Amino acid sequence: MSPPISIIIVNWNRKSLTEKVLYLLHQQTFQDFEILLMDNGSTDGSADDLKSKFPEVHLHRLNANLGFSIANNLGVQRAQSPWVVLLNNDALPEPDWLENLFNAALTHSEFTFFGSKLLQANVPNLLDGVGDVYHISGLAWRDGYNFPLETAPVVPREIFSPTAAAAIYSRQAFLDVGGFDEDFFMYHEDVDLGFRLRLRGHRALYVPDAVVYHQGSASTGVKSDFAIYYGHRNLVWSYVKNMPGKLFLRYLPAHLFANLFFLMFYTLQGHGAAISRAKRDALKGMARTCKKRREIQSTRTVSEDAINAVLNHSWITPYTLGFRARHNKHKMQG
Repeated sequence: MSPPISIIIVNWNRKSLTEKVLYLLHQQTFQDFEILLMDNGSTDGSADDLKSKFPEVHLHRLNANLGFSIANNLGVQRAQSPWVVLLNNDALPEPDWLENLFNAALTHSEFTFFGSKLLQANVPNLLDGVGDVYHISGLAWRDGYNFPLETAPVVPREIFSPTAAAAIYSRQAFLDVGGFDEDFFMYHEDVDLGFRLRLRGHRALYVPDAVVYHQGSASTGVKSDFAIYYGHRNLVWSYVKNMPGKLFLRYLPAHLFANLFFLMFYTLQGHGAAISRAKRDALKGMARTCKKRREIQSTRTVSEDAINAVLNHSWITPYTLGFRARHNKHKMQG
């Protein structure tokens, strides 16, 4: 008989990180799960070492670094359980994390996917996020990022989508909407998945007692050209694919403004090549994206009003988040 949960971890040349996470999973108060380790073509021998130390882990070797999206999709397809947990190898869970996350899934049947409380591993009195926010412009961010721990909600609440660094999904719902968009490679893929799930009537819940310490950007770096390129290319595709009907036209000026703003902002920050390439490649992929849009919107089961109600409508917040986050972090560390 299959366990109720399959935990999927993606590894790419990060033996020490992944090994620590696997040890922490052995310390969970809930132990009825399988682990699928998706190795993204590691070249440092980490896959062999991890398999020898954790023989119970189901190791799946991919022949190249196929990215976060494809590796997790393959993991979900190969999972044997009705619930799938996606756990980054830089996300370190508390011992009761999985038990609390799974209890929420069993208790709140009106929700289909659930997110954790993420704390910053290096500054644990600061939040790394309590769920993802989706703005009318197509921008998205982790709610609460760099805010003090005491500001975190203490009771479960609905969120737009969970951060896939530590989240649980109904496996069937995940598969029904096609999983992560494999053209994304990585970045923004969890928000995009959350949008498609919402278009099918699924809802997400934040679970405050499911606590994980997240290192974040361990493989790619914070605000690297890599992160800027994929994040800003993918947010265009996500908006075009998912924003339904009249909302698409209503918020198109906000979407265009956001793209122009960050094109100028990152150019002034010395990332002009990365942000320009992101927007150029987003446009190059528009025909494929519009085809996906037709398929996604044809299966939408909720009203535009229902989607509009869970979007963030602030005209200021997306453009002041960086300043506020830096201010909060300096204040807490000072």
